[in-house]
Amino acid sequence: MRIAEISSPELRTLHGDSDDHHILSQIESIIKQIESHSVNKQPPETTVVNLRQCLTQLSQLAPFSNSLKLQIWKLSYRLWNVCVDISNTASIRFSSSSTTVAGENQAELRHLTADLLSIASDVTGIPSPAIKSASFYYKTGMLWHNLRKFDLAAKCYERATDLVSKLDIASITDAGERKLLLDLNLARSRTAWEVRDQNLAIALLNRSKSMVSGSSENYMELAKQFMSFGKCSLAANSDLSEALKLMNEALENCEKGFGAARTREEKVEIRGLRWKVLRFIAAIHLQKEEFESVVKCVKVLRDSAEGGDDHPSLSVLAMKAWLGLGRHVEAEKELRGMVIDRGIPEGVWVSAVEAYFTAAGTAGAETAKGVFLGLLGRCHVSAGAAVRVASRVLGGSGEGSKVRAKVVAELVSDERVVALFAEKDAAKDRTAMHAVLWNCCVFV
Repeated sequence: MRIAEISSPELRTLHGDSDDHHILSQIESIIKQIESHSVNKQPPETTVVNLRQCLTQLSQLAPFSNSLKLQIWKLSYRLWNVCVDISNTASIRFSSSSTTVAGENQAELRHLTADLLSIASDVTGIPSPAIKSASFYYKTGMLWHNLRKFDLAAKCYERATDLVSKLDIASITDAGERKLLLDLNLARSRTAWEVRDQNLAIALLNRSKSMVSGSSENYMELAKQFMSFGKCSLAANSDLSEALKLMNEALENCEKGFGAARTREEKVEIRGLRWKVLRFIAAIHLQKEEFESVVKCVKVLRDSAEGGDDHPSLSVLAMKAWLGLGRHVEAEKELRGMVIDRGIPEGVWVSAVEAYFTAAGTAGAETAKGVFLGLLGRCHVSAGAAVRVASRVLGGSGEGSKVRAKVVAELVSDERVVALFAEKDAAKDRTAMHAVLWNCCVFV
């Protein structure tokens, strides 16, 4: 996004004999060259080299007069805006899969712009110069992060942090400036997490707690980041206790954010985030086999104000928790409840049926059949799902094999199930079901 350039007298022609005027003249000349390329193509790579050389020379001539600092600021803003124009015109997309030379050249130009601005340091007549300079490094750091150049991103964030470290946070009243401090800390935390410095990443999140300023939006941002790290830990399955700790931090920030919310829209948004965090907490308890805690989480979600949470995963979480507690009646109730919920994906409810039957055994065969048939016509059901359920219910030989074989035969003879295998692309599933039915004959 382009930024408003500094309001100051126009740059006068720099024909002075002093070294600093000469270097600024060179920098302005380079910017003009970049501007001439902004519409049609990227500036040549030599531009970055020449600009870096000028900045090195300029930094050695500090300190500067205030008028010269203003000229440096104006050049910095002018260079930043032309970088934005280049990015917009070329439609450069900075992502983990787009580490192109052009993308890196663009990020390096912005990095040099931030360096140029920081050389001027404080300037009389410009409000919050440290914040503005830090914002350049913050935005450039995000570009490097998206290009997965985490070392350069960290360098930008650390430079920005140095610039604002001497500020009295309590004295900053502008909401945008306070938000920048929080965003900077969160961005630095994400980069630390990417390079597996989890201790630093979490320490930075904890430090961010002093920067939320009682804002519901800021509490949400912090909660989302704690939740994101918790999800990563949960997916890695490396330290479930740490994942649970992070999710609890997210939940605490949701609670504080809800208390700070001023509008109905804010309350609805943060309540939705709170529910999402609670579902993850329930999933972690399930993996830790803390089944009572899972049941408590589901109850809290369902009994929440405004009608409670009706996410499809709640039935699955509750069913598996009841099975873990050996309470099959409650588990069956949750499983049958899935029949009336159209929002449950096929893979989820098939997995639930399999889990229920595995725990309940032969006694659960009729229930598994009833749930499957109940889902037909309400949810997307594939021939492959029918094969999975039939195969799981049939199982192997042993006690109850005849009962299970009879249930499978009844299941697959239902005309709605037969219709699933009539499709042309169901040939592989038909073959698999034939094998299941052959085993039925063997057991009977």
